[in-house]
Amino acid sequence: MKKKQLQMDRKTFMKVSLLSGTGVIFGVNFLQSCKSKKETPIDLESLNYNDFNAYIQIANNGMVTIYAPNPEIGQGVKTSMPMIVAEELDVPWKHVRVVQANLDTQKYTRQVAGGSQSIRFSWMLLREAGATARQMLVNAAALEWKVEPADCSTSDGYVIHPNGKKLGYGDLVLKAATLEIPEKVMLKDPKDFKIIGKQARNVDNFKITQGSPLYGMDYFEEGMVYASIIHPPAFGQKLIDFDDSEAKKIDGVSEIIKIGNNIAVIGINTWIAFQGKKAVKATYSEANKKESSTYFDEVMDNILSGEKVKGSKAKKLREDGNITKAFKEADQIIERVYEAPFLAHNTMEPMNFFANVTPDKIELKGPIQTPELTARQVANNLKRNVNEVSLEMCRIGGGFGRRLKGDYAIEAALISDKIKKPVKLVYSREDDMTTGWYRPKVKYKIRAAVKDGKITGYHLTEASVNATINKQRADFFPSGAIDNLLIETHSIKSKVTCFAWRAPICNFLAFAEQSFFDELALELKISPVQMRMDLLENAKKHKDNNMQYSPERMQAVIQKVVADANWGNTPKGVHQGLSVYYSHNSHVAQISEVEIKENQPVVTKVYCAVDCGIVVNPMGAAAQAEGGIIDGIGHAMFSEMIVENGVPKSNNFHQYKLTRLKNAPQVEVSFVESLEAPTGMGEPTLPPAPAAAANAIYAATGKRLRKHPFVKNGLNS
Repeated sequence: MKKKQLQMDRKTFMKVSLLSGTGVIFGVNFLQSCKSKKETPIDLESLNYNDFNAYIQIANNGMVTIYAPNPEIGQGVKTSMPMIVAEELDVPWKHVRVVQANLDTQKYTRQVAGGSQSIRFSWMLLREAGATARQMLVNAAALEWKVEPADCSTSDGYVIHPNGKKLGYGDLVLKAATLEIPEKVMLKDPKDFKIIGKQARNVDNFKITQGSPLYGMDYFEEGMVYASIIHPPAFGQKLIDFDDSEAKKIDGVSEIIKIGNNIAVIGINTWIAFQGKKAVKATYSEANKKESSTYFDEVMDNILSGEKVKGSKAKKLREDGNITKAFKEADQIIERVYEAPFLAHNTMEPMNFFANVTPDKIELKGPIQTPELTARQVANNLKRNVNEVSLEMCRIGGGFGRRLKGDYAIEAALISDKIKKPVKLVYSREDDMTTGWYRPKVKYKIRAAVKDGKITGYHLTEASVNATINKQRADFFPSGAIDNLLIETHSIKSKVTCFAWRAPICNFLAFAEQSFFDELALELKISPVQMRMDLLENAKKHKDNNMQYSPERMQAVIQKVVADANWGNTPKGVHQGLSVYYSHNSHVAQISEVEIKENQPVVTKVYCAVDCGIVVNPMGAAAQAEGGIIDGIGHAMFSEMIVENGVPKSNNFHQYKLTRLKNAPQVEVSFVESLEAPTGMGEPTLPPAPAAAANAIYAATGKRLRKHPFVKNGLNS
């Protein structure tokens, strides 16, 4: 087997311990000095990013347990991360058992599900973990046979010598435990991968289909009580007083307490706690009438028209060339405005968390994307040492950024601390939808200067509530592709809580920019494909100009999707729209197809080409791509959260429409073959999806969609 040698230039150590005579745990802990030589900036939602450990248990029968350290949120890391370890360990995947690890800051770092970064930041460390354990097993066999380790090879859980000798890993683990940790290990050449790049079913599939306890909502502990929580009905309101006399009359309601600005109702089960909550009468401070969607629209319009607005903060993020000169000398200036509403996260599993706070320890269990941060926040709120906190992760029934926030876990801990009992806090759908956190409401004004039929200037102005483009996203396409460019943003402060929503900022920025380029192509009488290819050709001249994307890789996904979709050669009645975007370190191009059915445009199919480097699990990656596309189109088509006087106007799915199965298009995903390290897959296919759909709808109807949701633009559901 041809292998690439990896020189480890730092102290490496391995903890080895016996497990009741059944096997040995191999754990590789790479110290802080193991951080990559060059760390590129990552998205806000990535939060605390560091190297982390991988642990391998090998039983004496050769079966392997691999611990998955990161939260499983449906993105498939509980499957794909162990696949990487198993590949370098060189064991058959069918001999691997995967176990979700708990939060452990001594063994692991960056136990985060956010920013589509889990595989990207763990790629080398997971490979090293598997390769180090494999080398120790080889060394053990070499000692047994009195041969050189270099003369031995491995295959499917065996160490093999050319003379025909063969020993299984289970026969070698005890001897391997006594050996020194190798300073150098060999990593496989990608061409020799047996597991990486092959289809693998989600390791939890059977348990999910059987209804086995996996999720936070499944968790039960003898003696625990249940809690519901009452938040203020309007953002920014303060709790003044409450009357709980009627609630206390409900059989099964045990306690009603004040927790900060909220009220907690404790009962013997979730139903009782919810009924008690309905019976509580609370008094709040007056709502702020300016906390309204219509008010924010007025403020954003004023900002985009050039007015100075009190309370808004302006920031220039990127400026290339001479933008003033470009627009002054332009033959034509093309300007468009695109706008999007607040969006709720709407995870299928509602917010829930278990907490048991005692004088000696703080036990937490539940679905959370940021376990380490949440543990610290709980400790801080209880004024306790974080070392007293243990946090056990459950599989997460949807997050999309909502569970980056651990507010509900903190609430559970505060309730448990106050009532001195183990408690499980459960939100209702109405709780989750009306208390945020939301995708920010935003408008973009984009202007292009055109001289002699060429784009010579690009000026994007953002007006957003509580969130803005960050510097990294300002370096995405088309930065570097247009010589004179200005990106500036204005943030409007609000009590409406906003936070990361799947593919933060990019989820609508991509729509605005990719819709605008189609409009430019139409104005300039250029093919939408050719326009983007030409801009990317220009970007190749400016590779040193702080560009986050690769022009070559972006061109490659365009060429691939154009070929896959047979661009421009569709049957009569089928209309196409193109979009291409870079986010979360991956390049994605999409072509949507739209047909007119019952006098309405319908997105029937989406072709998607992805360059995310080496694809660890094609089955999981394709599922993520499909989900992102359907999620992006569905929210663009139907969803919005309107706020009036600080009060959200939708509290459940009868008012807040999500896409249904009947609306979902067929999706065909292909991946660019690559030897580059893996990049993100959970989020990158969502941003380009709405623009590809809108551009195809324009091709079919002549109607240009610049505002979400599309159904507000005269399209029926």
